[in-house]
Amino acid sequence: MRDRGFEPDFSPAAMEQVATLEKQSPKPNAQSPTPNILDLRQLLWCSIDNDDSRDLDQLSVAETTPDGKTKMLVAIADVDSLVARDTPVDQHAAHNTTSVYTGAQIFPMLPERLSTDLTSLNEDEDRNAIIIEYVVDEDGTPGASDVYEAVVRNRAKLAYPSVGAWLEGQGPMPPKIADVNGLEANLRQQDLAAQALKKQRHQMGALTLKTIEARPVFEEDTLRDLAEQQVNRATELIEDLMVASNGVVARFLADHGLSSLRRVVRIPQKWDRIVDLAAQHGSRLPHDPDAVALEEWLLRQRAEDPQRFPDLSLSVIKLLGRGEYVVERPGEIAAGHFGLAVQDYTHSTAPNRRFPDLVAQRIVKAALNPNPPHPPHPPHPPYTDSELDAIAQRCTEREDAANKVERLVRKAAAALLLQHRIGERFDAIVTGASEKGTWVRISRPPVEGRLERGYEGLDVGDRVRVKLVHTEPERGFIDFARS
Repeated sequence: MRDRGFEPDFSPAAMEQVATLEKQSPKPNAQSPTPNILDLRQLLWCSIDNDDSRDLDQLSVAETTPDGKTKMLVAIADVDSLVARDTPVDQHAAHNTTSVYTGAQIFPMLPERLSTDLTSLNEDEDRNAIIIEYVVDEDGTPGASDVYEAVVRNRAKLAYPSVGAWLEGQGPMPPKIADVNGLEANLRQQDLAAQALKKQRHQMGALTLKTIEARPVFEEDTLRDLAEQQVNRATELIEDLMVASNGVVARFLADHGLSSLRRVVRIPQKWDRIVDLAAQHGSRLPHDPDAVALEEWLLRQRAEDPQRFPDLSLSVIKLLGRGEYVVERPGEIAAGHFGLAVQDYTHSTAPNRRFPDLVAQRIVKAALNPNPPHPPHPPHPPYTDSELDAIAQRCTEREDAANKVERLVRKAAAALLLQHRIGERFDAIVTGASEKGTWVRISRPPVEGRLERGYEGLDVGDRVRVKLVHTEPERGFIDFARS
C-alpha cells in the first residue's frame, strides 16, 4: 500500500472524529422524517452483496405502477451526513479515494466504525439514504425518474451465491427471504426488471465479457485455496440496477445545471487491433468502432468456445483501454461508457467504498437543498470545476494503483499456495504471447504464471502441458516450463 502511495492507517484526528460521532445521541445516522426526508421504512428493502461484505452501500425494492410497469427504488447510504467535507476522515478518503480489497486484508476508505456500521445500510437499522427512483419501461429502458432523500430500513441482508442459485432454480430459497412476507415476489420482480434493463443495454452494444479472477480462501489466518469468483443472476441483478441508477443520477445533475464527475470508457483507440483479433478468429468487424458488432462477435465466440472465452475477454478489455473519471460541465457531453453502451454515467452508488460516489452524493444534495431554495437561483455547487478536475485525475490514478496492489497480493497468494508443489505438472492454456513473454493459466487452482522454457511457437489459446519450476511469493512470481 505504501509503495503505491496509499495511507493504510487512519490519522489520530480521523479516529477522534469517529469517536465524537459515536458519543452523539440519538444515533447520528437516522434523522426523523421531515417534509423533505420521506419515511420509506415500511418498504421491502433488502441488500444483496458478497457473503462477507459489511459495508452495505445500497438497498433495492420494486413497486408496480398504476399502468402495470415496474418502478425501481434504490437506496444509497447517506455517507455525507456523517462525513463532512475537509474533515480528517474526508481528507483520508480524498487521499486514498477507494477501499482496497486485497483478499488477505481490506483497507477501507472510511474507518470501519463508519463504513460497516454508522454509514452502512445494515439489517434492521434505520438509516438515512438517497433514493434513486426510475420506471422500467416494457423495452427495458429507464423511464420517468426522480432523486430524493428518505429514511429506510434493511429487511434482509442477502448474499450473491445463495440468491443467485435460487433465482436460477439451482438452490433453495434463502431463509431470510422466506422470513419477510412479500419479499420473494418482490425479488422476482426486481430480477425481471434487471433482466429487461440488461437486454436493452446489450441490444445497444453493451459488451458481454467474462474474466477469471481468483479470490484467496482463508481458514482463520491460513491460506487454503484460491476460488474463482462467480457471476450469477444475483450479481447481474445488482449490476444492472446500479448501471441504471448511475445513469439517473448523471441526468439529474445535468438537469440541475451542475457539473459532475462522469465515469467514461472512451471509444477505443486500438480498435484496429480488436479488428485484427477478430480476424484471427475467422470473423470480420467494421473498420470504425462499432459496439453492437463487437457484442455480436463476442456472443458468437462465447457460444463456440466457452473455455477460451475468458482469455479472449481479457484481450478485448486490455484493448478497450481503462476507465477514467472526467468532469462534465453544464451544456457539455462527456465521452460516455463504450463498454456499457451508456452515454450518461457517473459513479454514485458506493459512497462507503469510492470517493467519486461521495463527491456525487454531495452534489446531489446541493441540488436537493439549494441555497437560496427558490428558482431562478441555481443550486450552489459544493465543488468548483477546477476542484472536480483535480479529483477526477486523482481518482483515476488511485484506481489504477489500487488495481496493482490487489493484483500483486492475488499473485502473492497464488505463489504461496503453490510453493510446495514445485515439479508438479498441469494442463494449461496460453493467455499471452509477445516479446515481453509468454503466459499460461492453469485451472486448478486458477493461477497464471510465466512460461520460462518451451514457449517457442505458442500463441494465445494454445493448450500445453507445463511443469511448475519456481515461485516467489514476495514478488508474486510463478514460473512454468513446457512439459
